[in-house]
Amino acid sequence: MRVLDSFAYSATVALAATTALAATVKSIKREVTAVTVKGNAFWTGDKRFYIRGVAYQPGGSSDMADPLAEPDVCKRDIEKFKELGLNTIRVYHVDNSMDHDECMDAMAEAGIYLLLDINTPLYSLNRDEPRKSYNEVYLQNVFATIDMFSKYDNVLGFFSGNEVIDFPETAPAAPFVKAVTRDIRQYIGTRGYRKIPVGYSAVDDETNREQMAKYLNCGTEDERSDFFAFNDYSWCDPSSFTLSGWDQKVENYSSYSIPLLYVKPTPETWLPRRRRFLTWSCSLSEYGCIKNERKFGEVASLYSEDMSAVFSGGLVYEYSLEENGYGLVKIEGDSIEELDDFGALKEAFANQEDPTGDGGYKSDGEASECPAMIGDWEVESEMLPALPVKAMKLYDDGAGEGVGMEGLGSQEAGTASEGDAEPGSGIVTSTASPTGAAAAVRVPDMAVASMVSTFVLMLSALFGAALL
Repeated sequence: MRVLDSFAYSATVALAATTALAATVKSIKREVTAVTVKGNAFWTGDKRFYIRGVAYQPGGSSDMADPLAEPDVCKRDIEKFKELGLNTIRVYHVDNSMDHDECMDAMAEAGIYLLLDINTPLYSLNRDEPRKSYNEVYLQNVFATIDMFSKYDNVLGFFSGNEVIDFPETAPAAPFVKAVTRDIRQYIGTRGYRKIPVGYSAVDDETNREQMAKYLNCGTEDERSDFFAFNDYSWCDPSSFTLSGWDQKVENYSSYSIPLLYVKPTPETWLPRRRRFLTWSCSLSEYGCIKNERKFGEVASLYSEDMSAVFSGGLVYEYSLEENGYGLVKIEGDSIEELDDFGALKEAFANQEDPTGDGGYKSDGEASECPAMIGDWEVESEMLPALPVKAMKLYDDGAGEGVGMEGLGSQEAGTASEGDAEPGSGIVTSTASPTGAAAAVRVPDMAVASMVSTFVLMLSALFGAALL
């Protein structure tokens, strides 16, 4: 009896330990195929992927809450995303000290991807002093966000910047935006993560938008963006493909060799000139003009062969009604009221299917030629700033813990970059694989089953021994 009592105790302890271990290693459910870039288009496997998305920041851009760290909030809204027919949301800031597993898992189950801005108001480039604000303190927090989100297969991509170059006099900040893109891509590769696309969102300003697009797609491969998004306000219902000028945008970017997205800018009147920093959440950007009643007539063109050879969809501004007057739903406490725009967008999406086949995408394309320094494009050199010396160790050691929404900020901290980098300096030291080494941190359900099976075998052996 003592042997059996001892066995019963051991079995109870082993079962409790196994249950706890299974809970600890519960995997993020893989209900989605990771999005990749091929030619000038996005893909899930061998299927062309078009972004049907919205900007998502309940509470507005001034609210520092992270909706992806609040499971009750995100799960509530995921039901609305599914009703709209969305496959992507864009979030403008997250708290990289919080857990996001439950929300990202729920999104994955719903087939919804995330486009994430990696900056916060306190940790971002200052367009007026870009070299000073491009430092190791800033990059550490950016990389900590990369560490946190790289494990999710439904992260579609990262925005390295948003509307940084907003006036001709801020064009000299462009090399630092491009350097951050280079650094993120190199960090992803060096850490062995899945090759997550990294891109930029440009302001709705014809002054130097095409120059910025070319600039971010020129130079050595390690310096180039994976995609380019720009803001557009030009389609105000009632309008058309030609009346809005969207036909000219297709023509202007017909030779562009990376994916293009449509997004819409935040009205300039909201923001004091000297307080607009890189990807501060005030710089929200999506399509969906509200000058007149929104019918979302542009959806029929955006997801048709009129544009599919050049564009890969876009994101509507914005999900929740805020003080700016934009919004698909009105949120008050736990209740959600669907506004007229919700029904209009739902109908527009339902009535327009994606183009069949590959949509006429460009399978191969060369890098753009770097724009010359003329007119309003005041970028003197094609050279990029060197990685700050103190940031080098992050590639080997990892970023460590993120500071979240608190912290002391980075724009007046750290040691600035010194000098320029040699072209090609951002080549990764290890190859980012399609699935990435990050998958190793998520023990799949089969592994849990294997451990449970091992326990059953161990239990049988112990029980057999007890009977001897």
